[in-house]
Amino acid sequence: MSKPVNLNRFRKEKARADKKVRANENSAKFGRSKAEKLRDTQQSDKAIQHLDGHKREP
Repeated sequence: MSKPVNLNRFRKEKARADKKVRANENSAKFGRSKAEKLRDTQQSDKAIQHLDGHKREP
């Protein structure tokens, strides 16, 4: 005969595995290093200054 399976343990292990997969997907999707965030803010600030420098007064 086969061993009985604890369904609560199986359910919890499956939930943990699903949560880990979702966390890895989110870290790949949203996770950025501090240097990347700083670079993006500097690029956007530079673009804003460039556009503001080309505005004409009415």
